[in-house]
Amino acid sequence: MRRFARGGSGALAVVLVATLAMWIGTRGNYGVPALVTHDPALPAALIAGHRLHLRVDGPPEAEAVIVLHGGPGGDFASLEALAALANTWRVVFYDQRGAGLSERVEAEDLIFDGHLDELAAVIDHVSPDRPVVLIGHSWGAMLAAAYLGRDPARVDRAVLIEPGYLDAAERDDWRQESRRFMSGPRYAVAAVTNGFRAARVDGPDDQARDDFLIGRMVHAFADHPDNPYHCGTGYGAPMRRFGAMASAAWEAAPAADIDRIGRGAGSFDGPVLLLAGACDDWLGAPLQERHLARFARAELAVIPDAGHDVVWDNPDAALAEIRSFLARPR
Repeated sequence: MRRFARGGSGALAVVLVATLAMWIGTRGNYGVPALVTHDPALPAALIAGHRLHLRVDGPPEAEAVIVLHGGPGGDFASLEALAALANTWRVVFYDQRGAGLSERVEAEDLIFDGHLDELAAVIDHVSPDRPVVLIGHSWGAMLAAAYLGRDPARVDRAVLIEPGYLDAAERDDWRQESRRFMSGPRYAVAAVTNGFRAARVDGPDDQARDDFLIGRMVHAFADHPDNPYHCGTGYGAPMRRFGAMASAAWEAAPAADIDRIGRGAGSFDGPVLLLAGACDDWLGAPLQERHLARFARAELAVIPDAGHDVVWDNPDAALAEIRSFLARPR
């Protein structure tokens, strides 16, 4: 018993020393940007009852292009190269509810219909009398695809950049593959280290710590050396602030909601451009080639030197494809 007690005491001492070392080693200030509800200098609009970080570039009379970021929980920082379209179109960027720098909301507002209602309200806000173009990335492309079936008359055409899955079966495949990049010693070290860092986050609101932690872990997942989200040089797409609750709410979405994405895609008869990064053999061309069959009028363009964040990785090539697509007659 004495030997057992000595062994237990030694193990406890090691844990305490390691914890202290980690606490000391992660000293620093880990800032989290303020939301539009706390920073009046940020461009914003009240949409469907929530204050959103929303920015509009381009001529007021031009056709509106609405940009939908990934996540759920991300923001539009990695898509800002699309502002180059503002010489011809009116480009609308917004962080979705509970994400980026937009207002944090209750979990019941983060259901799928809440996101669709919000997109409808954004369209009403910026283009009440004229159809819009949707450009969505990843989750944003999935949201756009679902909206095509809900209000097809409100959309002229859509650009969908690597939608991750369009039905529940594809979500199951995504979850299984994603586990490869959320395990192992490297990921475990990132989880522990970022947990200690998150404990030092002090505001500016009560969701800042969770947003910081989950945002860092999302980056660790995307930055995994074997993850084709990047071209082998690491994942560098920017993000201002992640929305942890928005991500968790979507993770719990029922299969029936996921299947609505594919049904929406199939009921739209307008032009659709699918974009894929050449480096991404997971959500890139192999998957998007299968997605082509879900749309009445879709085409695929593969962007060289790009992973999952196509616009960030190769903006010139992505913009060239998008401009060509938008310039064609419907």
